[in-house]
Amino acid sequence: MANKLLLTQDVEDLGRSGDIVSVKPGYARNYLIPHGFAVIADKRALKMQARLQEERRKKAAQDKEESEKLSTTIEGITITTVVKVDHEGHMYGSVTAQEIVHLLQEQANLNVEKRSLQVKHPFKEIGVHKVNIKLKEGVTSTITLKIVSEADRENAAPAAE
Repeated sequence: MANKLLLTQDVEDLGRSGDIVSVKPGYARNYLIPHGFAVIADKRALKMQARLQEERRKKAAQDKEESEKLSTTIEGITITTVVKVDHEGHMYGSVTAQEIVHLLQEQANLNVEKRSLQVKHPFKEIGVHKVNIKLKEGVTSTITLKIVSEADRENAAPAAE
């Protein structure tokens, strides 16, 4: 039997503040209610729903504006990482989403959450890759990730001099 709850905060993959959702009793009892993400949808909570939805609309407009500004900043950024490869050109290890977040902080001074990166699998090949970033309110942006081997970087360094 599912419980009807009024969300007081946004919960990823469930709903937004002010939404009435049906969840299993254990999820409501053990997670949503104790953490303050939801309250039981009774008459008092239903009166609170309109206020929560209005606050959510205002916050959504503000978040969308901030995300669009960040998106224009992010768009077109290229970050580079150097990796070790074997004699056949295969990478040792891979480049993960966490490493991409670290590279963005180092090279572009951008703080992006790991969960914002839309990387299904770590990158295991040398080359140029596109990485999509999903910001708040559905705004997306794309960065370019260059994965270069140590040997290629050393060969390119004397040519640059």
